[in-house]
Amino acid sequence: MRHLKFLVTIAIAVCSQNLLAQQLDVVDFKSIEADLEIDPYRNKVSGAVNYVFDILKPSDSIFIDAQNMQIAKVRFNGDSVQYYTTNTKLWLIGKFQKSQANSIQLHYQTAPKKAMYFIGWNNGGKPQVWTQGQGKYTSNWLPSFDDMNEKTTLDLQVKFPKDFTVIANGELKTQTATDSLVVWKYQFNKPISNYLFALAAGNYNKTTEYSKTGVPIELYYYPEDSLKVAPTYRYSKQMFDFLEAEIGEPYPWQNYKQIPVSDFLYAGMENASATIFSDAYMVDDIGFFDRNYVNVNAHELAHQWFGDLVTEVSGTDHWLQEGFATYYALLAERDIFGLDYYKMRLYQYAKELEAQDKNGGSTALLNPKSSSTTFYKKGAWTLHALRSEIGDVAFKSAVKNYLIAHQYQNVNTSDFIKAAEQASGKNLDAFFEIWLQSETFPTDFVLNNTKDDMSYYLKYIDNLSCVADNNKAFLLDPSKYYFEKQQIISAHPELITEAVIKQNGTEVRQTIASVLTEIPSALRPAYETLLDDPSYQTQEMALYNLWSNFPISRSYYLNKTKNSIGFNSKNIRQLWLALALSTPEYAPNNNYTYINELIGYTSPVYSFEVRELAFNYVNLLKLFNETAITNLIEATKHHNWRFSKMAKAMLQMLQQDPTYQELINQVQETHTK
Repeated sequence: MRHLKFLVTIAIAVCSQNLLAQQLDVVDFKSIEADLEIDPYRNKVSGAVNYVFDILKPSDSIFIDAQNMQIAKVRFNGDSVQYYTTNTKLWLIGKFQKSQANSIQLHYQTAPKKAMYFIGWNNGGKPQVWTQGQGKYTSNWLPSFDDMNEKTTLDLQVKFPKDFTVIANGELKTQTATDSLVVWKYQFNKPISNYLFALAAGNYNKTTEYSKTGVPIELYYYPEDSLKVAPTYRYSKQMFDFLEAEIGEPYPWQNYKQIPVSDFLYAGMENASATIFSDAYMVDDIGFFDRNYVNVNAHELAHQWFGDLVTEVSGTDHWLQEGFATYYALLAERDIFGLDYYKMRLYQYAKELEAQDKNGGSTALLNPKSSSTTFYKKGAWTLHALRSEIGDVAFKSAVKNYLIAHQYQNVNTSDFIKAAEQASGKNLDAFFEIWLQSETFPTDFVLNNTKDDMSYYLKYIDNLSCVADNNKAFLLDPSKYYFEKQQIISAHPELITEAVIKQNGTEVRQTIASVLTEIPSALRPAYETLLDDPSYQTQEMALYNLWSNFPISRSYYLNKTKNSIGFNSKNIRQLWLALALSTPEYAPNNNYTYINELIGYTSPVYSFEVRELAFNYVNLLKLFNETAITNLIEATKHHNWRFSKMAKAMLQMLQQDPTYQELINQVQETHTK
């Protein structure tokens, strides 16, 4: 047996590259049916899985991606079969002949290190389980297929502790309770790439809306966030209806679910029919102004067509997903916020791309190693420019025909170019050469495009800051768009007057709070009104700037804002604590309480956003004690790489400080025993 395993290992090592390339030509998997049990207290997953597939050509091996799994009871068409596992795959070895409707059955168990995350079960935090397949591979928690060109349906049954809600792709067919568990059965009946499989579990309520075409739109939320539902999901139905009409092809799945989760890796993820997004976007009416979910909401919804219904063949075609989702999200926002907003966002994208060009970070849109800025924002600009080039009718026809021709399949850029040329009757080689092959943003093309009024808009905005003397009246004109005023104020803060502060809206006042860091005494009364603005960012900036500029009034400003919390990150509250501790005359008897509260926010009970801000204030005020150091060391192992990277850098910095060296060593020794 050991000899056989050695031979199989050698065979796999020699042939793996060829087999990886040939699997899709040899085997076509159709469906996955999984019966799982999740133990969130031990970070364990186990289950039985059945796969149905066709064998297209004779082969001596078939594989399923399975990361670090214990696999047993493997059967091929109900019979025993020779198999072998590596750290990444299950290999079936045999003489497999061309045939249809074959099956593989297996049992497995695993403790996922990534792609499925267990949050809050053992540290007092908000208990959740959620998945992230893109870039992480679903095969970490479910034996499946990492290659996005392999698409399957999914029937998923999940046993999970009672008193929690389990959400997954597709339609909930049954929900059956036992003594300690609930069995949730979901069915997703269309083929999708397996990185789009999703599962989330936690304490949720939901509200349901319906699109014009009758699609259920399920909006999930934490029970304590009932007052945040309306502002968070504002415009959801409007955007859904708009995108169905604008794209011209019906929403492709049974329903659409949106699920907020703690400590998510990104803003959101477009799992087919089940978008998972960061609960930092669960906001109240004030938070809506600063950090609303509208753009992320529209972006992930657009992905249901562009990325989920039609999926890129490889990273070379990544713009077909991110560029399209970014562009259609902008169109949805244009429908809500107006044409000026749409132009503003395109202008901002152009400036980001030009800045990237200047910094030497530019690559072609078809380069799989391009930046997110290129894939998302140059991709969106490419579609905007194409629409201007061929006209609305041809553009919409091209997109619709492209989706119909390739639905539930994988696509490359030539597929879309072909659809655009057929719909327009034009040869678009020169156009796509400029937008897809060039490494820089084609500013000259945009500025000289007489078909598109964005050429005028870019010149107009760029020139605003150069004519300051003519802009005093402009800043008081209520008919002028806020973005134009923001550009002027950012370049010329000397134009800010009491009237400019009082007579403008929240967007302009936020810019004033940002740029007017040295506040003239004459403007102080007007500036103080910013503390009451419907914007947590404005309130935070105004509090700090007023505290800094007028030391004699610090206690007054602290008393005025002592009950303010801010975002989910507690941005205003944490700033307030730092300022109170830095104001010797303000309630000195409470300093011990304030210090403990601030250090308490570094605990893993809180989201990484709360903790990151708290660590920065604790570091700034030199308040690190054993509790804070312990929490910082724990943070270096956090699954969110940005947060863990910050924690590692801060810990390394503290280790260079003699004040903390001994304390850090003591904490590390305690935790390694």
